[in-house]
Amino acid sequence: MAAAVLGACGAPSTPPGPNPSATASGGAPVVLPTADPLNGDGGVSDFYAKPPTNLDVLRKPGQLIRTEPLPAEFSLASAARADRILYSSTDGLDGKSPIMVSGAVFLPKGDRPADGWPVIAWAHGTVGVADRCAPSNNQRSTRDAAYLNHWLDQGYAIVATDYQGLGTPGGHPYRAVRPGAYSVLDSVRAAQATDFGLAKKFVLVGQSQGAAVVVAAAADATAYAPELDLRGTVATGPNYVTPDNPKKLDPDGVEGDLLAYELLGLHLIGQVDPTFKPDDVVTDRAKPILGLTRTGCLSQVADAIEQDKLTARAAFTVDPKEILAREGVPPRFFTSLKVAKPLFIGTGGKDLDSPTERQLSLFQDSCAAGSTIEQHLYPNLDHSATVNASLADSTPFVRKAFTGDPIPGTCPTH
Repeated sequence: MAAAVLGACGAPSTPPGPNPSATASGGAPVVLPTADPLNGDGGVSDFYAKPPTNLDVLRKPGQLIRTEPLPAEFSLASAARADRILYSSTDGLDGKSPIMVSGAVFLPKGDRPADGWPVIAWAHGTVGVADRCAPSNNQRSTRDAAYLNHWLDQGYAIVATDYQGLGTPGGHPYRAVRPGAYSVLDSVRAAQATDFGLAKKFVLVGQSQGAAVVVAAAADATAYAPELDLRGTVATGPNYVTPDNPKKLDPDGVEGDLLAYELLGLHLIGQVDPTFKPDDVVTDRAKPILGLTRTGCLSQVADAIEQDKLTARAAFTVDPKEILAREGVPPRFFTSLKVAKPLFIGTGGKDLDSPTERQLSLFQDSCAAGSTIEQHLYPNLDHSATVNASLADSTPFVRKAFTGDPIPGTCPTH
């Protein structure tokens, strides 16, 4: 099954219009991304699309723009309070342009500690590229709700980014890790600076797409957000792709989720290379499903592939290997695997979405880079089942990370 498959997508509203270019006080113009339905924009409320009155807030990443109560049906059972947030961040593709990113904050029940609620910064798995698929605009999947409720029950607040371009104008650079890393780090900055009563210390937690994001964030945190008090990182099912280790796709298999990932990935190529048009590399048979990626969520795209019995060979007009190679843009890959704080990697032995052998390679390469890694292999579990099964091991890991107790890791000693 797909990672982090959302429930029914949020109800559409009037698509947002183009965002303005305006001169904020004391500087050059601040230019926000323009909404483009071909990149999945539209179908969400003005909360996500309306720029701040004072554009100066966008000059510094991690600044809160606005909040509103999260609809009850989008909250979590163990949350005492749930809010939608919009904050400033940095475009992870060019590394400099100001953008807006949305997300949510969930506070646990009970009495707040004197120094504030310790923070879990949650990075979600694949949901799609359409704005309406943003997690803050939807119910969490049954699996993710159980997982997040567990952390709330442990007394941790959850700050959950939607990622660049999910909900807000501009394309979502799906599978590029640097945009996600900036989004998750800036969500912590913004949430900690509000009245949520959060502690300074936090742990990064991510699954699948989000697992790769938090590994990148842990590596980038010292340079990008040195003031943040990162204590550790938990990654389950991380998708590890390098220039020397490209993804593979069975050209004749009917694999709804796996082919959906590749169709979604076409949008990243188009955002990096304006001359690339996703419609030019898919067949007439696949074009309706490619169109669905712009309005539908992952589960809908995967279901359409299964119903049509669409294979990669029948979907693309070029060799799928060429498509995968073109996704190899620098912001997609990790700049470093050296993380300053301990990293937990939970891997399913039957993971096909993020192949097991790639996750084991991530463990080995991170150890070689000098990181402290606690790796757990769950031999009989797939991509999705590993998430909650890993809590037996990740819960004590997170507790030790927050308290500063030693975490020796499981890297080979020689």
